[in-house]
Amino acid sequence: MNKSIKYIYFITLIIAMVSISSCKKPLSFSTDNLSFSQDTVFFDTVFTTIGSVTKRFKIYNNSKKTVKIEGIELVGGASSPFRINVDGASGTQFAPIELEGKDSLFIFIEVTIDPNNATNPLVIEDQIRFRTNGKDQFVELVAWGQDAYFHYTYFSQQIYDKNEGTWPNDKPHVIYGAAIVDSAKSLIIPAGTEIYLHKNAYLFVYKGSLTIDGTLGNEVTLQGDRLESFYDDVSGQYYGIYFNKALPSSINYAIIKNGTSGIHLYDDDPSNPGYTLQLSNTIIQNNASYGVFIYSGAKVKAENCIIAKNGIHSLLVLEGGDFNFNNCHLLGYANGEQVSAAVGISNYYANQSTQTTVVSSINEGTITNSVIYGNVDHEIAIDTISDIAITLNFDFQYNLIKSETVFTSPIFNPTNNLWNDEPLFINTNGSDFHFTSPSPLIDNAGPMSSPVDIEGNGRSIPDIGAYEF
Repeated sequence: MNKSIKYIYFITLIIAMVSISSCKKPLSFSTDNLSFSQDTVFFDTVFTTIGSVTKRFKIYNNSKKTVKIEGIELVGGASSPFRINVDGASGTQFAPIELEGKDSLFIFIEVTIDPNNATNPLVIEDQIRFRTNGKDQFVELVAWGQDAYFHYTYFSQQIYDKNEGTWPNDKPHVIYGAAIVDSAKSLIIPAGTEIYLHKNAYLFVYKGSLTIDGTLGNEVTLQGDRLESFYDDVSGQYYGIYFNKALPSSINYAIIKNGTSGIHLYDDDPSNPGYTLQLSNTIIQNNASYGVFIYSGAKVKAENCIIAKNGIHSLLVLEGGDFNFNNCHLLGYANGEQVSAAVGISNYYANQSTQTTVVSSINEGTITNSVIYGNVDHEIAIDTISDIAITLNFDFQYNLIKSETVFTSPIFNPTNNLWNDEPLFINTNGSDFHFTSPSPLIDNAGPMSSPVDIEGNGRSIPDIGAYEF
């Protein structure tokens, strides 16, 4: 074979190989994402010593094609109390994995927590991040880190925590999602019970009855589940207590702080002729939106309560409802720049989405022997709509009220309400709402005052507000 023929043959061979190569299709990956056997892994074991438990979940490729998992990562990294194992390997970050069509893979998780470390948050969280086709997906990891009673309602997984009877108070109670008092059921929370609520969690009373039975010096406390000192005065850590068409309930000697809406009441059980909630000797403070929110017909009687430093209103009545507040501190002084009145009252609600306005009655709207004060010039705002079928029955007597407008309406007794006098609180920044002499609160309450104050002191010549000087 001469050289020219060899050369032609060689070139032809190369062209053929290139043609064969160009006809070969590359491996085609699925453009779908993963699915998971569960989107949250709970470690709900109550630890009494340093302990470790192992759980697992599955990731699925539901496509017929192979999916390329570009990365798996424990978000908290090496400092996380969680440890994960993927395809037999432990670590915090994992190299890309190809998961064949209709195949699955186990992920194993362990957690080690010292439950006796009081500085740990009660609920410890992390996430596992999966990246496929440029999209991040997460599986939540949740571990409870102290010896406590745990309550969780996880609506997406149809897990409901329903409660009745009496909660024990020998250990804290932790609420994740919701603790529910269901229809016709009753729950008693005894003195000294500590309740910690996770982000957005709430104690939900639905057509049932709640009794919080604290005592002086042994109050029932509700607060967020983060125990680091940074969170001591951070509002919005959980939602609050939510009453929906509740049976008669009572709260005595409770401290409700750092939520979103400390107590939220919606409507009332139609068979109940009395108050939805009787609230006494209770401090509701530093909630992101409201201290007490009465909505659409609920009825509240409160005495010797301090409701202060809440982000929007300490007391909000919206779309009607009944209220009787006696010897209370209804205060502004919210952290940051307060712009709303401490007390807001309206008997209607205008729904912007439906372009409808609902108007209801206020059959009892009473505030007596109370101090309504704060940082803004108008600490009480009343906005009502009158109608022949609507009852508006207000009575404000023996109060100290801060208001740029001194109301002359008959609902404000002109002879016994005090206007705009400085109450001389000891330290509003430090939330000490005792008052010093010569405070105008001293000796200026009326005859309907409670016999003792929030601290158990007798009222011989009664003072305005929750404290007796």
